[in-house]
Amino acid sequence: MLELNKMKRISFIIIFIIIISFSSQAEAVSIGDTRSFYVDDSYDVISREKITAFIADISARAYFYLDENWWGTLDAKEQSRVKLALDLLGEEFDDNIYPNLVGVYGSEWNPGIDKDSRITVLVHPMKKGSGGYFVTGNEYSRVANPSSNEKEMVYINADYISSSLAKSFLAHEFTHLITYNQKERIRGVEEDLWLNEARADYSPTLLGYDEQYEYSNLKSRVESFLKNPTDSITEWQGQNTDYGVVNIFTQYLVDHYGPAILSLSMKSSKVGIDSINYVLKDNNVNKEFSQIFSDWLIAVLLNDCSLGKYYCYKSDNLEDLRITPSINFLPVNGKSTLGISQSTKDWAGNWFKIIGGNGSLKIEFIGNPENVFKVFYIVNRNSKYTIDSFFLNSYQRGEVVVSGLGEDVDSIIIIPTIQSKITNFSTKEPAISYFWSATVVDKIEEPSKYLDKPVSQMSRDEILFKISEIEKLLNQLRAQLGIINNPISNPVSCDNFNQNLSFGLMNNDRVKCLQEFLKNQGSDIYPEGLVTGNFLTLTKQAVVRFQEKYASSILNPLGLFSGTGFVGPSTRAKINELLTK
Repeated sequence: MLELNKMKRISFIIIFIIIISFSSQAEAVSIGDTRSFYVDDSYDVISREKITAFIADISARAYFYLDENWWGTLDAKEQSRVKLALDLLGEEFDDNIYPNLVGVYGSEWNPGIDKDSRITVLVHPMKKGSGGYFVTGNEYSRVANPSSNEKEMVYINADYISSSLAKSFLAHEFTHLITYNQKERIRGVEEDLWLNEARADYSPTLLGYDEQYEYSNLKSRVESFLKNPTDSITEWQGQNTDYGVVNIFTQYLVDHYGPAILSLSMKSSKVGIDSINYVLKDNNVNKEFSQIFSDWLIAVLLNDCSLGKYYCYKSDNLEDLRITPSINFLPVNGKSTLGISQSTKDWAGNWFKIIGGNGSLKIEFIGNPENVFKVFYIVNRNSKYTIDSFFLNSYQRGEVVVSGLGEDVDSIIIIPTIQSKITNFSTKEPAISYFWSATVVDKIEEPSKYLDKPVSQMSRDEILFKISEIEKLLNQLRAQLGIINNPISNPVSCDNFNQNLSFGLMNNDRVKCLQEFLKNQGSDIYPEGLVTGNFLTLTKQAVVRFQEKYASSILNPLGLFSGTGFVGPSTRAKINELLTK
């Protein structure tokens, strides 16, 4: 009986090994084989979640599947054209896309979850504007992700399969497949979305597909960028304008610092802006990302190497690229003031051109003091440009005076930008307010424009009246910006928390106190350590960690097992208890 049981165990082990050995081999497939695939319903033209597709072509490096339903809508001539296009695309992938992108960025997961050295390309009709997409979930087993196709695969829009753009879209999506392996699998980090897309969208240029500019991916990106050049490069909502601005910035980045800046940052354990700065420092480049971005803001406006080697594009296809700034007119005669209240986001460009006026121009800038602004200004004097920047104090305020309006100064352009946030960008970043004004003043100093006659000639009542007028104007400005003129007035004590705090509070001194407290709890609670006064995602996550650390005091009495991120009575009580120790 014991021997029989032993034999059964041996037989079971042998069968198990055989099953494992078979499951570890790639499944045998051939032209015409069909199978079902999960697809992203937000991309599919009729919002399907699953389709049936068949193998239409097999190259050395890829399987090409076509959606059966879509294929059935094509006539014989169209089907023949698609088959020829797939054959050429397969050759292009084997001979150019795969070896060159792997050579620059590193390999995809190979043989990968499906134990097959080929990737899978699924072609199905998608909603207008989509070239293709990549789903990270396919790299996981169905145990971890029930909607996984368990393949290294990408999706291409059937509408473009016979177009010259198909190879650009395939290169783009294959770069995402590489990024998953290099960043998430190998290094255990998730790339910032904007840089992930930047590398992918630069791949067609890297492979030479954008050299024929007229029908290229690059041309469409230029058109999107010029429609909305003020879009942030780091906020990612998947719109054409996002692709436009990140592509045009990446073209500049590689123009001046080489494709190695993309490949080396890919192979770094850092992500986003930090990875770019790491590569720059490691290669003894005496610049940081913020300086490169600032140079780019001027380059897309002037694009002239004679003004400085970093103020232009080197690419022939982009030598004529120039954005059109917002035009602001001042009357040619008399005193005048122009005031503009605007908002922007981190790592976005804003360009304002001032023309007209006569005399000297005083430009004042006021930004939200919780952010890091940089403001550049360009003076066009007798068709020669000079480039300079505002000095901003700790409250993000500054001013400059430019003389010669109506004489030798043709125009002045100011370029405000925020460069505060470095990582953890979301699909919807907060807009930050700022204000600037341009006032024509005489070359010779005169009494304030708010006064009709010199103070020495005014009565006491007239002086008091004029002071009240000026205070009203200042209060209007403060209201526009939503900031307090004296940032140290009405201070809030951080020694005791007596009010509830919740997600969404902005520019709040009590939130600053909370952030200071969380920061002092250590990096395991609040690793970012930002003190902004804005109760957003990072602060909420820190509160959750704090609540779960002291769950016995905060959560358990309320019957909760997970942190909520809401700073209510029990959370405040624990904070106050710790503050007294």
